[in-house]
Amino acid sequence: MIASADCLARTGLSILSWGLLALCRLQGSGLSFWLSSRGTGARPAFAFRFLSTLSPSSAERSPSSAERIGAELIGIDIGGTAIKLGRFDRQGNLLADLDVPTPQPQVPGAVCLAVVEAVAALDPERRADRVGIGLPGPTDRDGRIARLAINLPLWRRIPLADWLEPQLERPVVLANDANCALLGEAWRGAAVDCPDTILLTLGTGVGGGVLINGALFTGPDGAGAELGLIGVDPEGPPCHSGNRGSLEQYCSIGALAQLSPLDPAELDRRASADDVEARSVWERYGQRLGQGLSSLLYVLSPRLVLLGGGLSAAIDHFLPAVWREVEQRVLPESREGLVIRRCALGNGAGRLGAARVALERFG
Repeated sequence: MIASADCLARTGLSILSWGLLALCRLQGSGLSFWLSSRGTGARPAFAFRFLSTLSPSSAERSPSSAERIGAELIGIDIGGTAIKLGRFDRQGNLLADLDVPTPQPQVPGAVCLAVVEAVAALDPERRADRVGIGLPGPTDRDGRIARLAINLPLWRRIPLADWLEPQLERPVVLANDANCALLGEAWRGAAVDCPDTILLTLGTGVGGGVLINGALFTGPDGAGAELGLIGVDPEGPPCHSGNRGSLEQYCSIGALAQLSPLDPAELDRRASADDVEARSVWERYGQRLGQGLSSLLYVLSPRLVLLGGGLSAAIDHFLPAVWREVEQRVLPESREGLVIRRCALGNGAGRLGAARVALERFG
């Protein structure tokens, strides 16, 4: 398989144009629409012909059943900056992993190409025969359609499973990424034997997952538990969701950048070295997170709150401020026995949970 970077070099297209062409290829139609809307230059037509040569026939790609070595699982976590993949056995043991950059901009076609290439690299011997994918937004209840990804461009009602299955030649199921992270933690991480748990992912956006009496809550149409979109300040900055002052606007990586020009890793390092300014930034961050969490505690009354995503690496610097807000705002009866801690699986929870979704869906 030829990598996307080589394709871009040989066609002269931008990543956005390449992603649009890939989308047409994955849909199996629609090239004429793309050309009519973008002009009829030679590069797009050549590029599509070139793209068509990159996908060999099913007979060329698909090994016989005798060549398949085992019924393993692939879990994929698609984020704004990275796509994290893992190959697992049916007990959830990680056998191989791979992280690749998310194409920029993160248009659906370009992301699909990146996923196809990454799966081929992760599982060249086709040991896995089912795929679960976590996405930053709600999916339909059947796990076929990415209904919306608020922080990714053009991701609205994308039939991602239908696009990927012919390319991967494996069944594919989709789920919300924070739900995947929570399932991963409940399977092999910090939420084992914790039937009432909520999880917040603190990264490019703020996602959420809710476990009630051991069951994942997703609402009647699969769009429930978008915890990062609850309002914290009605006069706050606008959110891509249409809300104002949502928790995401105060607790995402972008929100942290409004408090300091330093990247999160550097802020973490400086705070660990007792830099007063860095510690003050994390204090303010923790205050906002604690304010939002306090509302969630009154509604859901969990016994465990897990914090995941890239910003959770600095939990030692902002958790004291979170606790101060919770203790000030939440009645003791509503937080009795409460534990707030970082996800045990780190950034690997999402891909493990996606694999779990595939196991539960396809057996």
